[in-house]
Amino acid sequence: MPATSPAPAHQERRRRRTNRFAALAAGVVTVGALAAAGLPGSATAGEDHRKGGHWPGRYQDVQLLSFNDLHGNLEPPAGSSGRVTEQQADGTTKTIDAGGLEYLATHLREARKGEKYSVTAAGGDMVGASPLISGLFHDEPTIEALNKLDLDVTSVGNHEFDEGAKELGRLQNGGCHPKDGCYTDKKFKGADFPYLAANVLDEKTKKPILKPYWVWKKKDVKVGFIGVTLEGTPDIVSAEGVKGLSFKDEVETINKYAKELRKKGVKSIVALIHEGGFPASTSYNYDCDSPGAGDGISGPIVDIAKNVTPQVDALVTGHTHNAYVCSIDDPAGKPRMVTSAASFGRLYTDTTLTYDRRTGDIARTAVKSANRVVTRDVPKAPDMTQLISKWNTLAAPIGNRAIGYISGDIGNTGSESPLGDLIADAQLAHGKQLDPETDLALMNPGGVRAPLTYAAKAGEGDGVVTYAEGFTVQPFANTVNLQDFTGAQLIQVLKEQVTGPNAAAPKVLQVSSGLTYTLDLTKSGADRVVTDSVKLDGKAIDPAATYRVATNSFLAGGGDGFPTLGQGTNDVVGLDDLAALEQYLTANSSAGNPIAPPNADRITIVK
Repeated sequence: MPATSPAPAHQERRRRRTNRFAALAAGVVTVGALAAAGLPGSATAGEDHRKGGHWPGRYQDVQLLSFNDLHGNLEPPAGSSGRVTEQQADGTTKTIDAGGLEYLATHLREARKGEKYSVTAAGGDMVGASPLISGLFHDEPTIEALNKLDLDVTSVGNHEFDEGAKELGRLQNGGCHPKDGCYTDKKFKGADFPYLAANVLDEKTKKPILKPYWVWKKKDVKVGFIGVTLEGTPDIVSAEGVKGLSFKDEVETINKYAKELRKKGVKSIVALIHEGGFPASTSYNYDCDSPGAGDGISGPIVDIAKNVTPQVDALVTGHTHNAYVCSIDDPAGKPRMVTSAASFGRLYTDTTLTYDRRTGDIARTAVKSANRVVTRDVPKAPDMTQLISKWNTLAAPIGNRAIGYISGDIGNTGSESPLGDLIADAQLAHGKQLDPETDLALMNPGGVRAPLTYAAKAGEGDGVVTYAEGFTVQPFANTVNLQDFTGAQLIQVLKEQVTGPNAAAPKVLQVSSGLTYTLDLTKSGADRVVTDSVKLDGKAIDPAATYRVATNSFLAGGGDGFPTLGQGTNDVVGLDDLAALEQYLTANSSAGNPIAPPNADRITIVK
């Protein structure tokens, strides 16, 4: 049910807590401000100039700290997933190592110092697609960490539904896992913070499966939070994960509950939206308001921001894993702050909302925001170190086992990535074990969650791939499925990479060895896939012939906007995808003969 509630007890404890950490050096920030005009009526924060003198306290600054898309990354992420790019004054860029809960906790606690009015919120995907230390335990470690981090509220994201609504309910309310039981001698207590799911309805009751909104209160200051995930969640989550649920339009849902909040006297409102945009630069400090407000950002969040009611004062977003602090005009033409803090705990956003006690609303002209880097040059938070050590000890017997050897970093970035090709090859090899007639394999790029790095991460030795590293790359436990398709269907699948829901942001499938074709991005629509160029082992695809194709179970169900992959026949289900990767690495590499990174040259891309 909708609920308005006072700040939880843990929040009040936070205010009284004495911070043990040393003062931090000034961080690297990017700052956006809606206007330089100052507060309404020329009043400054904490002042009100009225007839007869000076009355303090009309305006109160509220610190909003936010982040998104943590994905259970308790430890510092590896490779490019653990770095951010910073634009320099001379136009060059540099990379900064970032992320890790031990450091995020320190940065957030330092940021809260001296702030009497501070609230911490998140934009979804706190769990799901998590590294072994969290994913092996159904993300209980991440919920424990977020409790210690004093997270106040978060929206759900699509990955909160990876294991279904019942499991999400367990993460919220506590209890041991129904299959795997309790992992320690203490019962899992669940999240101290509310998950918000305003636009996720039970198909039978037609009501939200979790609270649609929550109200933060501090004395006479009230800020409402509405949480939604992207309406397209069913397209990117397994069918079993969203069974019995319906996902409603983000804008309509937010506008509905903003009206309800205002009827209850809450006029200051923040929307937590697990949907995002694409800034024109990958640098976290890129000015996306240059030359004009919001000019440097595109993607779904732009249309959402332009249509969400002006009653909402700021939008905390996520999903695309990008970093931005933008002002985008609301339907009334007033600029409104829209933020995202990349992913994996590498950044957090520090926003100042100036609350007007006279109106109960946010003074929009005074909203300021900055993305700050979670650098690793600060003291580690001891409680997070202890938590990580506890769960690593439990995971070590499984995670430290070597499953293969590589001769260099195998990256997961680019339209076609070396690691995507390696995984496709592994699934083709497993497919041939199931059925020697298997012709090819296709892998969704979003399922390749992290790179494989050559440098030793935890003392296992350079070039050694551990089970924990493999789990971080493929954490979903999808099975490898075989299906029959005609050549015409196969070509249609390739065209679906750049059409339908994938038209604006192409999803380029990773392909196994032997499949080649040209992707001409200078063209539009389905023509971007050059049909005559599609070949298998050098021979043109025959539209009338039958091809045996290996995919993971997510793609086999038509996920990621590939409906044709849901139309295959003669299904055979094999091992899970991580087991297939492990088998391939074990069979094809050794300490003396490691696997070299694939060349990623199977798809010819014309730009």
